[in-house]
Amino acid sequence: MFNDLIDALWHAAVYAVLAGALLVLAYYVLDLLTPGHLGKHLQGVDETGTESVHHQSRSAALVTSAWLVSNALVLFTSIWRNGETAFGWALGYTFAFGLFGIALNSVMFLVIEAVTPGKLREIVTQPGPVRPLAVVAAAIALSVGAIVCASIA
Repeated sequence: MFNDLIDALWHAAVYAVLAGALLVLAYYVLDLLTPGHLGKHLQGVDETGTESVHHQSRSAALVTSAWLVSNALVLFTSIWRNGETAFGWALGYTFAFGLFGIALNSVMFLVIEAVTPGKLREIVTQPGPVRPLAVVAAAIALSVGAIVCASIA
């Protein structure tokens, strides 16, 4: 019984490290897709390096949040659905579906930019209130996550 608890805690720790690493990767991929440094858009840093609420991008915050939730749901679903299989296989599924979720979110971000007027990458990083196109980008990210979750067997 005690060994089962230790095994479960070990598995949870390994999954948490893997999921954390994949979420960091997802953040950096979104950072690569958007102009400038995503963290500075979220923090509200101007060209001189001064922090100001007037330079914060609420659109970037919305899209980044949706992006991370989408990818976290994929990881959660993969762990949940494959937790009963051998630990190595379950870990492999989680890694594979995690990467797939990041890749598919990236592709859909670029597709949405291609089919809508304006430059999505620039719009979602502009300071100020949430822009309608950012809401669409956030909804697409969550939709991608839901679709990938549904495909995990």
